[in-house]
Amino acid sequence: MKEEEEEVEDTEREDCWRVASRSSMDPEIWSRLPEHLLERVLSFLPLKTFLALRSTCKHFNSLLYSPSFTHSISSSSSSFILLAHPQSLRSCPLYNTVGNSWSTDLPLSFPACSTDLLSSSSSNGLLCFSLLNSSCFLVCNLLRRSLRRVNFPARPFHFEFLTLISTSDGGYKLFALSAKGSSNNALIYDSNRASWRRFPGFNPTLSENYHQKGVHYNGRLFFTTPEPFQVVCFDLESCRWETSAARLPDERLTFVRLVSDEDRKLYLIGGVGATGISRIIKVWEMMITEEGGGEGWTEVETLPEMVSRKFLSVCYHNYEHVYCFWHVGLICVCCYTWPEVLYYKVSRRSWHWLPKPPSLPHKWSCGFRWFSFNPQLSPTP
Repeated sequence: MKEEEEEVEDTEREDCWRVASRSSMDPEIWSRLPEHLLERVLSFLPLKTFLALRSTCKHFNSLLYSPSFTHSISSSSSSFILLAHPQSLRSCPLYNTVGNSWSTDLPLSFPACSTDLLSSSSSNGLLCFSLLNSSCFLVCNLLRRSLRRVNFPARPFHFEFLTLISTSDGGYKLFALSAKGSSNNALIYDSNRASWRRFPGFNPTLSENYHQKGVHYNGRLFFTTPEPFQVVCFDLESCRWETSAARLPDERLTFVRLVSDEDRKLYLIGGVGATGISRIIKVWEMMITEEGGGEGWTEVETLPEMVSRKFLSVCYHNYEHVYCFWHVGLICVCCYTWPEVLYYKVSRRSWHWLPKPPSLPHKWSCGFRWFSFNPQLSPTP
């Protein structure tokens, strides 16, 4: 009797499985799936899988223009550190900081004229390139395969510190300094107005500090000047220059750089030493002081001595080659002449090396430029 009951149960399971199998593949059922549920399911796909899937039919490709879908997939997209090099823009190595691996098969499509482009800035899924032999920039969303050509208003075409800034209304701004001869101007492009505005520059010497782009923090763009070092900022609301009241934290600084924690915190990275030679690298955070509510620098980290020695040796103590940027909880310290990234993980207070790409051509000896790249579908150039 027991054996007969078990046989009946097995038969019922098989029948249920057959019905479920037919139902799961039944187009009559899946075709009635509400659009918002389908978008939600597809938004959980890995970024690489979705980019390949969208070429299978017009419907999937049309999801690129669905506001609800772009919001969902943007919140779960992978995060990359992108290496751009003047000798190759079509094969930019991408390091996936979520999966801790190099991505070589993410199907990103660069503009057709990429051989004439120089990578300049990135923000919120957008990349900005300067176009060689032409007085314009290209702002691109590589996932949407869309771009906008922005003509630079100054002649001749000369600029420093190109900084791409995402705005809360979904647009963006471009900030550039143009210093040629006696002319010294700050220029701002607003994507919503599709026009440039021109303002007086801070000081002609600021444009000589080309390794420090503008760092967006608290509605202002912060810069560092060449020696004697100084932190200055441009208020994007009042469009006026200001000198930071916060005194630099050490008189023995040999170089200084700034990064912003996605507009929440401002960090200063500097070399400390003597006679212009760095012995150690430190990190400070800008804090509001209790006395008078002013701004001041508080030390948060000192780079271990052995790691400092390695980094300072690979840049040959030529600090003009050193630059920094923020990437999803990481303070990245880089050198134009070295294909590795030194980064500080703020949450764990630990230092690490991002190794050079496994397929890096030997002919690439300098010009290494790293960017924070967070692919998103929502921003439109």
